[in-house]
Amino acid sequence: MSWSIAQVARMSGVTARTLRHYDDIGLLKPDHVGANGYRYYEEAQLLRLQQILVLRELGLGLSEIAEAIDSEPDTIVALRRQYGRLLVERDRLSRVAETVRRTIAELEGKPQMSVHINRPENLFEGFEESQYEDEARERWPEEFEQAQAKRATMTEEDLERWQREATAAMIRMAEFMAAGTPVDDPAVQDEVHQHYQGICIWWTPNRSAYKCVGQMYVDDERFKANYLKIAEGLAEYQAAAMAAYADARLTD
Repeated sequence: MSWSIAQVARMSGVTARTLRHYDDIGLLKPDHVGANGYRYYEEAQLLRLQQILVLRELGLGLSEIAEAIDSEPDTIVALRRQYGRLLVERDRLSRVAETVRRTIAELEGKPQMSVHINRPENLFEGFEESQYEDEARERWPEEFEQAQAKRATMTEEDLERWQREATAAMIRMAEFMAAGTPVDDPAVQDEVHQHYQGICIWWTPNRSAYKCVGQMYVDDERFKANYLKIAEGLAEYQAAAMAAYADARLTD
């Protein structure tokens, strides 16, 4: 069985851009390249990618990873060796965690102790969502209230399902882009229609608003980064397809 680069990116969490880089440097070559220009991977390449990710987690550089994998052609032997290294790393992290646990216990037992903070920005980790909400409330107050009202009716499972569907849609758009499909092609526009319907769960944009959302995917680095995880140029392709959809099907 073969898997496309988009499918491998989705299942592994490694961006298509990174997979192409691994191909360019000879670290992970696809099994073959199809007539459509897509890279395709077989089980052997997936096993090699797993080894790459394991060694990357252990802190090795790409050249060291290549040397480590290529020095042991027997996959099972290589995996056993890497498994042993992971167990050592697990034990090391367990010791670090225990040290931190003891420190917390000591501090909780001495509330009068003054704690010096070297990186005060750490106090604010995890507040990104609040930051986006404040910005959205200021820029689009009516739409923000509509979205909040809808969100209040959804379960965590609903939200996770919506996110999975959105990610799958991005991958399908990346496949259209890689195939050189024009943004006004009916198949692409059907995909954009599903994207529009997904936004309408939260609020209903008109022509200019929907085109503005597409342009925001390109101009706002926070949004563009999500598209770059799938494929370079995908944000621009998505925005152009949305603009074509808005001109053809929406009104102001």
